[in-house]
Amino acid sequence: MNLSNLKPAAGSTKTRKRIGRGPGSGLGGTSTRGHKGAKSRSGYSRKIGFEGGQMPIQRRLPKFGFKNINRVEYKAINLSVLQQLAEKESLAKIGLDDLINAGFISSNQLVKILGNGSLNLSLEVAAHAFSKSAEAVIQAAGGTVVKL
Repeated sequence: MNLSNLKPAAGSTKTRKRIGRGPGSGLGGTSTRGHKGAKSRSGYSRKIGFEGGQMPIQRRLPKFGFKNINRVEYKAINLSVLQQLAEKESLAKIGLDDLINAGFISSNQLVKILGNGSLNLSLEVAAHAFSKSAEAVIQAAGGTVVKL
């Protein structure tokens, strides 16, 4: 075997249709375009989205609503959850690692502490964001708030 006798495997290639090369080829005349009409003419191009006069999909299903690309989504954790976690694990500091280990969040989520529930322990709480009510309750209980 050498470069002079290489060829593709049998049946792996087809010869292309040579359209419009006379009647003997069987593909002359209308050159596979049929008779008359816009599609048979040179220069024809259909508008993008044209569906033969049927109402096109971009008009049947219009866009709706708005997606804010700058939205920051937080996982909400309530004070009642922090209270239970601190009692169960006997913690004085609650950070992201504690919430991940307890299964409340995954490692790539941002956390916001919300003020639902009560807190009667003095805790140091670290999170990405706090509601005003949660911050007030934590500080009233003698704890501290650490924003990450």
